Amino acid sequence: MDLQGDLIHHPHDAYRHLRDSAPVQRIAGATGEPAWLVTRYEDVRSALADPRLSLDKSNAAQGSYRGLSLPPALDANLLNMDPPDHARIRRLVSRAFTPRRVEAMRPGIRRTADGLLDALGTEGRTDLIASYAAPLPITVICDLLGIPDDHRKDFRAWTNELIAPDPSRPQAVKQAIGAMLAFFTGLIAHKRRHPADDLLSDLIAVRDSGADGDGDGGPGARDGDRLSEDELTSLAFLILGAGYENTVQLIGNAVHALLTHPEHLARLRLDPSKLPEAVEELTRYEGPALLAIRRFPTEDVAIGDVTVPAGETVLLSLAAANRDPARFADPDRIDFDRDTSGHLALGHGIHYCLGAPLARAEVEIALAALLDRFGSLTPAETEPQWRQSLRARGLLTLLVDYKTTARPLA
Repeated sequence: MDLQGDLIHHPHDAYRHLRDSAPVQRIAGATGEPAWLVTRYEDVRSALADPRLSLDKSNAAQGSYRGLSLPPALDANLLNMDPPDHARIRRLVSRAFTPRRVEAMRPGIRRTADGLLDALGTEGRTDLIASYAAPLPITVICDLLGIPDDHRKDFRAWTNELIAPDPSRPQAVKQAIGAMLAFFTGLIAHKRRHPADDLLSDLIAVRDSGADGDGDGGPGARDGDRLSEDELTSLAFLILGAGYENTVQLIGNAVHALLTHPEHLARLRLDPSKLPEAVEELTRYEGPALLAIRRFPTEDVAIGDVTVPAGETVLLSLAAANRDPARFADPDRIDFDRDTSGHLALGHGIHYCLGAPLARAEVEIALAALLDRFGSLTPAETEPQWRQSLRARGLLTLLVDYKTTARPLA
């Protein structure tokens, strides 16, 4: 068995094998460094909430972790922080993603979805990732942050380089990082000169005022909240990157699952009220993140039957946990009626996905608009092009044939 190859090209088969035979397994990580891969639901869920498993790279044993090298202005973000810094930064943006605020965004998201479908016409063939699944979330998150239209076109190319870097093209990764740093530095400078009613302008106000006096520093700010310039830039980078790329993959993976299981597609057409449950089940079944962000034990930690030494790299497989039959019966089957509570596709514990309410809303609206518009929607290729990565599983292309048989309901 080529474990490394199978984890990339056939992840669910590889995870099934590991859950049964070696649920805490030493492997080569994404950049070749040794890591412990955890695959059973109970172990993954417990580890996600274990404060001894740190996200701070300074807790990695010397020479044991390489990872993606980012400049400080992009690296000082929530994916590398533990409390209390994590709580301080998260608090500053949490109000922007509450269910109430997301609910207020729904009409605008639906208008964006309908506009993208209008551009496709009444019938034809399209790459649904390029024409729909990608531009919808980039529009939503850029509107939230206040990023002008003419700055959005290169973002998918940059994120592709960072999420699934090609070892044979190291310069491409460096160029993408440099371009993104220049982009965010310039954008923040522009927003300082021309603040507007958007999240990034609010965060700049937090940074520049210090939010240490009257508590008026922006969304979620309170006395004592502060942002360094690197934290400000890194936070903008994380919100845009995570809010965009994860949602592209959620939408694409969900549509692909429905196209390859037409009985479930037909059920949603007959009963659209099942969409919220369908979104949860499809997220469990084929979530975009195969792995949670890596952890580093601050002391020797027992995970399952293995004691992981302090400082070594731990990889928690969300995808493996979500298909663990010990937690979800018949987990390789899509079932809109199952109890999906406790699925880990969006994390667990204090690092649970901040933008989860927005991501859920976008996927639900994207599917609803697509099904309302096209009475006929079928795959136009035998196997679409998947991103090949140890960390993420998402479609690069999804060719479909479509035909309008009814006007949209909204």
